[in-house]
Formats: sequence, structure tokens, C-alpha cells
Amino acid sequence: MTDDRTDGTDPADTITERGAESRLKLRVLMVSNRWVLAGAILAGVGAVLIALGAVDPIGLRARMNASDPVETLFQGLLTAIVTGVTLVVSINSLVLSQELGPLGDQRERMSGAMAFREDVEAVLTEPTSPADPAAFLGALVGGIGERARELRDATAGGPAADPVADYVEEVIQHADAVSDDFDDVEFGTFDLLATALNFNYSWKLYEARRLRAEFDEDLRGEAHDALDGLVEALRFYGPAREHFKTLYFQWELVNLSRAMLYTAVPALVMATAAILYLSSPGTVTGTFLGVDALVWAVCLTATASLAPFVVLLSFVLRIATVAKRTLAIGPFVLRSEERSDERDWE
Repeated sequence: MTDDRTDGTDPADTITERGAESRLKLRVLMVSNRWVLAGAILAGVGAVLIALGAVDPIGLRARMNASDPVETLFQGLLTAIVTGVTLVVSINSLVLSQELGPLGDQRERMSGAMAFREDVEAVLTEPTSPADPAAFLGALVGGIGERARELRDATAGGPAADPVADYVEEVIQHADAVSDDFDDVEFGTFDLLATALNFNYSWKLYEARRLRAEFDEDLRGEAHDALDGLVEALRFYGPAREHFKTLYFQWELVNLSRAMLYTAVPALVMATAAILYLSSPGTVTGTFLGVDALVWAVCLTATASLAPFVVLLSFVLRIATVAKRTLAIGPFVLRSEERSDERDWE
């Protein structure tokens, strides 16, 4: 989905276009597969270590004869891996704590969820809202587009027709595009959250409220009700998006915990094996591709031992980036690159 506007009056719609960072940087931080990113980082680390070993004027064997760098390295990694596993347990406990509670708390959560769905259904004029998260958000965005069309029809030919028409066309085009995008995503993937973040509801809410303030005397009867309906629908999108963002973060933290456990066991084996069998320079002999085989063995083992921490890095990068870019709820603009001159309604 692309942004066709070129007048510079409004922030871009998609989350990748609203920030000052390059698209490549945002793709690495948020969009790319976390396992692919972790693999790329590990490959880079291993290549750098081997390259340094190849150009080392003293050589790893000579260093091992003079001291014990390999044993010191892997003892530290072994301790760090155990600490990392403890961190995983803490993360799991934090996530589970959000789901545990007495019956009264669970009933209150249920009542709040049902009340919100009923309020959304009133705006959508539907008997029941979809149960699937992607379908629910898609229906809500589609409802925003419908409220925008009602506003356009109610103000046609009136004194506020032109500014309302400009605003409404932007809302309709964006809502239709994002609503279609929700058809191809499902909960548990970043695609759902990315699609939800691509709907720039906060700026549209600000503009709708500013329209109401500027043309309050001109918007009467049906037009006033239509604008109120659009504002109400936009207000529902904020908490709905934040709710599913929170659920996604919990989902990702569970995936992170499992990923670290999957990689921690092989890393522990590699670090232990290095301490037992690579501490002597005579353990590995020969060369490979012109580089001492001992350098290959130590560097690749060290790279494998770093896997849990690289996996942690790749997951946290996405979570932290999304959290930073969605700190505010409602019509607030926190980043300077999103600020723009206020629309001239006259």
C-alpha cells in the first residue's frame, strides 16, 4: 500500500512512510523474519571473527600457548547462557501473570470486552462483530469508511462541502485500502499488526474534531450526526488497535521464550564442548581455505554459543521499535517528522 498524496499537508498513512528512518532500516527492525535476521547477524559475527583470526599476526595457537583465551571466553559464555535461560523464565512469568487472577478480575475483563464489542457493533450497525481479530479490525476500518461516506452525502451542497469532501476522500481511500489488506492477514503474525498500524487514525481523528470546531454552525442536523458518528468510529479504533498490539506483544514474548530455549540447549553443549576439547592448541590441526582450522573451530563454536542472545536481540528490536512508534493513543503526534502545517479549511 502506497501513499499517493504529494502536497505535504498531512502525515503519510503507512507506518514506514511516517518515520524519518529509511525503509531498509524499518524493514530490518520490524518487517523481516526474526529467524532470518538472527541468522544474518550470526553469519556476520562469525565472518568477522574468522577474518580477524586470519589476519592476526600472532595467531590463535600462539595465544593459547601463552594463556587460556578460549577457556576464559567459553566460561563467560556458559555463565551468560544460564543467566539468559533464567531471563526466559522471568519473561514467561511476566506474560502468564497477565492471564492469572481471581474470578472477579476475570469476570471484569470479560464484561469490559463484551461492552466494547457491543459499542463497536452499534457503530457498525451490525448484530455481531467478527470474532477473528483481523476481520474485527477490517470491519471497524470499513465502518469508518461508511461513516465518512455518510458525512460526504450529508454535507453535499452545504457551506462546508469542499473541506469536508477533501477530508472524506482521504479517509475513504485509506479505509478501503487498509480494510482490503486485513483480508490477507491473521493473528500471530506481524502482518496483522503492521496493517493495523498503517491506518493513521490519530491524524484523521484530529482533523475530524477540527472540522467540527471550524464548521460547527454550518454542520446541523444530519451532517452534525454524521460527523459525530465518524469521530466515534475513529475513537473506537485506537483502543482496539492497542488491545491487539498488547496481545501480539504477549504472543511474541512467548515465541521469544521458546526460541531462546531452543537455542540455549545447543549453545550450552557447544560452550561446554569448547571448554573440554578446544582448550588445547593441539586439539585441531591443519588449515581450511588458508585459515588455521583451530580458528574456524573456535570462531564457529563461539558464534553458535551467541545464538540465544542474537535471537533475543532480533525479537526485542521489533517489539521496542513498534512500542516506540505507538506510545500515544489518540490525536497526538510525538515525532517531528509526522508534524505538518495545519490544514487551511478556508
